[in-house]
Amino acid sequence: MGARVAVVGGGVAGVTTALVLGRLDVDVTLFEKSHSLVSGPPFCHLHAGGNLYREISDSQCLKLLEQSIDFARFYPYVVDYRPTVIATPKSDPSDPSDLIPRLLMLKEEYEKIVQNDPNSAVLGPPEHYFTLYEKEDLKKLIELQPTTEPKSADEWMIPVAGELDIENLKFPVVLVQEYGLNLFRLGAGVALALSAMKNVQLKTSTEVKEIRAGTEGWRVEWTEHGRELCSSFDYLVNAAGFKTAELEAIAGIYSERMIEFKAAYITKWKTPWQWPEIIFHGERGTPRGMGQFTPYPGGYFQLHGMTKEITLFNEGLARPRGGLMPPKLPENFEKKIERGWEWSEVQKRTEAAISHIARFIPSFKTAETASVPLFGAQQIPGDDPTLRVAEVEFPAARYARCEIVKVSSSLDMAEAIVRDMQREGVLQSIVPSIAFPHANVPHERALGALAARLAKERGYPIEVSRRSRFEPL
Repeated sequence: MGARVAVVGGGVAGVTTALVLGRLDVDVTLFEKSHSLVSGPPFCHLHAGGNLYREISDSQCLKLLEQSIDFARFYPYVVDYRPTVIATPKSDPSDPSDLIPRLLMLKEEYEKIVQNDPNSAVLGPPEHYFTLYEKEDLKKLIELQPTTEPKSADEWMIPVAGELDIENLKFPVVLVQEYGLNLFRLGAGVALALSAMKNVQLKTSTEVKEIRAGTEGWRVEWTEHGRELCSSFDYLVNAAGFKTAELEAIAGIYSERMIEFKAAYITKWKTPWQWPEIIFHGERGTPRGMGQFTPYPGGYFQLHGMTKEITLFNEGLARPRGGLMPPKLPENFEKKIERGWEWSEVQKRTEAAISHIARFIPSFKTAETASVPLFGAQQIPGDDPTLRVAEVEFPAARYARCEIVKVSSSLDMAEAIVRDMQREGVLQSIVPSIAFPHANVPHERALGALAARLAKERGYPIEVSRRSRFEPL
């Protein structure tokens, strides 16, 4: 019999760990408080180079590129293969040309990765990693008819050129092969894959109440369908997201971290065209914070606006409270997570998001609120809210604390856990932890049906569970 491992939390970190360990001779029990998997804070983007974040280091960008490639290979059914446009408003103090050295660095690194392993070309041909557009280039594209099935960078840019207020932008504008990720397809796919593994037990609608270190492992106590249960495990993975620190405090482990509550807003807009994602750079936390325009099939768009009136919130960043007291969100945010939103606030913040994007796409002002927001809280290790690359720490024996900030970091995290289990003598196998794609990739029909059901159950249009493209350009 293999090692017994408890994974607490069924978000991206928890399910990825369970999938990787499930391939090895490990008896995995996955505990998730919700009734379905991957229901935490929203994500929608494969950060294949981190070009959205000007403030992070080149080393973080290179790490995000490598991690994103691995994530796209491991979870191919989650990726929406449409590019991202990065635009810099005239109101922003930066020069968009400052991005070019970083883009060239990332392109060169991507070329090296593909040369070493041609199967890594999941972002399309390296020579197409990014394309620059000057003002005159967009003016020429305005004259062309958009297509419902774009097959080149120029075809993706036609509706952008026709609808953007180009007089309000600096140049060049960048099109880069950073693709979309579908939260609902990931939740559905991992549920099907894990359910097919005989050595993995899925315990949803289950709340872990206590963890205690033992002589050779961990004792876990939980409630399940009104019953209080407990069991011992050889190794414990704490992937409880923003509840990680609270769970550790029970076991006498302290971790310095913050918790941030964020939301993204679902809108409906009458447009016949397929759109790329568009990022409008801006200074975080100011009225002109970054805007993110994420397309889904059927005219649905997910919006971020990095302002206090849209995605960020007053008192939405909780810091450590001193001593061994973990950070705690104010009660109104806990209420949103547990019980949902007041519809008046949904409309107010969604309308603010629409106005934020309509500064650059004037016709988007006719968009409407489509559903409740995608929202949740995430942990950020340390005291730097701009951190984008983090994986895992091992503050106690036979114990892993998952610390991912971006979903693409989850595979590096899982590999590090496997190595720690080997050091601890819990896992004897030397089988590589990652295979591309992961075992038990579900059939598309079953995956699509479950993804649509998850979206509907959570109050979202089923269109946001779909992707527009299944293959890179």
